[in-house]
Amino acid sequence: MRLLVWFAAFSVVAGCATTTPDALMPYRVEGDAIRGPLAAAPGDAARGREVVLGRDSNCLLCHVVPDPGTRAMGNLAPPLAGAGARLDEGQLRLRIVDSMRLNPQTIMPSYYRVDGLNQVATALRGKPVLTAQQIEDVVAYLLTLR
Repeated sequence: MRLLVWFAAFSVVAGCATTTPDALMPYRVEGDAIRGPLAAAPGDAARGREVVLGRDSNCLLCHVVPDPGTRAMGNLAPPLAGAGARLDEGQLRLRIVDSMRLNPQTIMPSYYRVDGLNQVATALRGKPVLTAQQIEDVVAYLLTLR
């Protein structure tokens, strides 16, 4: 089981860094949240849904997503149904940006962090998995899951 968890986490981090450089936007963690948006444009829930269901983010490896026609595969992490009711915008943002700040033992990759990571392929070093705009889009989508 431990090998399966390691493989899933490694696959996510190694296989899906953004292909275009995206300088990390500064952000401030306040308690259990990042209150301010990372991107100038507001998040778009439709684009966020595409990121969550898309192959590059690999959300479906660990989470069950309540979306018609989506095959439930993940059972390593909490289902995303009700995420928008359980957590506010800032709390969701921090969990996507760097969930290790809340739980250092988590298997969830840090989708917007480039430092302090282990075993990152040379070609992917210095690149976040998701861009600032993709983070905002995913947050907007998750907020619709009430």
